[in-house]
Amino acid sequence: MEYIYGALLLHKLGQPVNEENLKKVISAAGAEVDDAKVKTLIASLQGVDIAAELEKGVAVAAAPAAGAEAAPSGAEEKKEEKKEEKPSESAAGLSSLFG
Repeated sequence: MEYIYGALLLHKLGQPVNEENLKKVISAAGAEVDDAKVKTLIASLQGVDIAAELEKGVAVAAAPAAGAEAAPSGAEEKKEEKKEEKPSESAAGLSSLFG
C-alpha cells in the first residue's frame, strides 16, 4: 500500500510519478524499497490519468453510501417475510404429526 500512497502523494504534489521519485518517497518514509514493486506499479500506471481515476473513485464511493440507506429497509422486509413464513411452516409440520 505504501507504494500506492507514494504515487498518490507524488501526483498530489505535481511531481512526475516515476521509479526514481517513488523510490525517494518510499525511502524517505523509512521503508525498505522493493524495486520489483516499484517497477510493477510504475508499469501499471503507464497511460493512466490518475486525476480522472480519483474522480471516478470519489463518484463510486458516494454511490454505495446513498444505496446503503435504502438497503436496510429492503433487508428488514425480507427478514419480516422469512419470520412470517417460518411459523406457518412449523405449524403445518406439527399439524401433520398430530393430525
